[in-house]
Amino acid sequence: MSTADITTVVLGDIAVILLVSTLLSGLAGRLGQPAVIGQILTGVVLGPTLLGRLPGNVTGRLFPPEALPFLSVLAQVAIVTFMFVVGYELSLRSLRASSRTTLSVAAVALIVPMTLGAGTVRLLPSAFTSVGEHGVGSRSFVLFMAVIVSITALPVLAAIIRDAGIAGTRAGVIALSAAGLMDIGAWIALAAAMPGESHGLPLRLTVPLTLLLVLGGFLVVRPLLSRWTDRPGALLSSQLPLAIVLATGCAWATSELGLHAVFGGFLAGLLMPRRDGAPDADVLRAMDGVTDLLLPLFFVVTGLSLNIGALDRNSVLLLCLLLLISLVGKLVPGYLVSRFNGLERRESSTVAVLLNTRGLTELIALNVGLIAGIIHGRLFTVLVLVALITTAMTSPLLTLLAGSGRPEPAVAEAVPSAARKES
Repeated sequence: MSTADITTVVLGDIAVILLVSTLLSGLAGRLGQPAVIGQILTGVVLGPTLLGRLPGNVTGRLFPPEALPFLSVLAQVAIVTFMFVVGYELSLRSLRASSRTTLSVAAVALIVPMTLGAGTVRLLPSAFTSVGEHGVGSRSFVLFMAVIVSITALPVLAAIIRDAGIAGTRAGVIALSAAGLMDIGAWIALAAAMPGESHGLPLRLTVPLTLLLVLGGFLVVRPLLSRWTDRPGALLSSQLPLAIVLATGCAWATSELGLHAVFGGFLAGLLMPRRDGAPDADVLRAMDGVTDLLLPLFFVVTGLSLNIGALDRNSVLLLCLLLLISLVGKLVPGYLVSRFNGLERRESSTVAVLLNTRGLTELIALNVGLIAGIIHGRLFTVLVLVALITTAMTSPLLTLLAGSGRPEPAVAEAVPSAARKES
C-alpha cells in the first residue's frame, strides 16, 4: 500500500471514528451517562467485538494493518495532550492545603484497593493464568494489578460532580481533591510497574534517571520557565508553544527512559507555569481542541484489542472477582473514612460512590500495560469491562442518593475543563 493510499485510508478512518463517537457520546448523554461511556462503546462497535463479527472482515478492511501505526501515533498524541491538561489543572497549592479528611480519604481509598489487587494476584494466581496470562508472579504484574483496581478518574469524576450539581458541596470537594492526590500516587505506582529494561537501559539506571527528570523539572525547569514567561517582551510570552514543546519533550524523555509517553504528558502539565496560580485559558482551549479531535482515535485503537466475544467461563469468573475487589476496595474505605471524619451518612456514601469512578484514566493505564506487555488480550478485555461497569454505575447511584436531600455547600471548587472529555 502506497503512502497516498495509506493517507486516504487514515483520513476515512478518522471521519468514521468521529462520526460514530459523536453519535454514541450523544446517546450516552441522553441516558444520563458521561460521554466516555459512548466513546468506549465506539471502540467496541468498530472493533472485533461487533463490526468484526460481520461477514467480509469489515473491521480489517476499515482498519488495515498498514494504517494502524499511523492511527496509533495520533492516539498517543491524544492521550499525551489529555494527560497534560489533567496535570496542568491539578492545583498543587490546593492539594498541599488539603484537609485531614481529604488526605485520609485519599490515602485509604488508594492503599486498600491496591492491597486487595496485589493480594488477589498472590493468593489466586490461577485466576489470571486461566485467562492466558504469564509472568503472574512478576513485580510488574503484581504492582500493575494493584494500581488498576485502585484508580479513580479525576476528569470523569469532575464531570459527574458538575452534572450532579454538587461541585460546591463538602462531599464533592473532598472527592475531587482526594482524586487529585490519588491520581499522583497511582501514576507514580504505575511508573514503578513498568518492565525493568527499555531502550537498553537497565532498571538501576531507569530509576535514578527518572527521579533526576522529576526533580530537575520541579527544581530547575519550572522556576526558570516561570521567570522567563513573566519577563516583558520574552520570546516565550505566549504559553501555547511552550506547552506543546514541554508536553512532547517530557513525553519523549519518559518514553526514552522506558516508561510511557503519558507519564511525560502528566509531568509536563505539573511543570507548566501558571499565571497567578491558575492555568492559562488559551493553553487549555488549544489543548482541549487537540484532544477533542484525536481522543476518539484512542478508543478505537484500544477497541481493536478488545474482543468481548472471546471471553470464556474463566474470564467471566475473573471479571466478577475483579469487580468485587474494585467495588469493595473503593466503596467501603471511602465510606468508613468519611464517616470517621464526621461526614453524614449520605455525604459519606456520595464520596465513596464518586471515588469508584474509573473512566478514561483506567483505559489509558490499561493501554500502557498492554503496550508494555504486562497484560494481554483476555485480561485486557476483562479490565476494560471493569472500567466501563464501575463508571456507568456512578450516575445512577448518585441519583438514588440524591433522594435524601442535598448536602450543605462547603467551598467553591473549580471543575477542570478536562472533564469535558468525559462529560
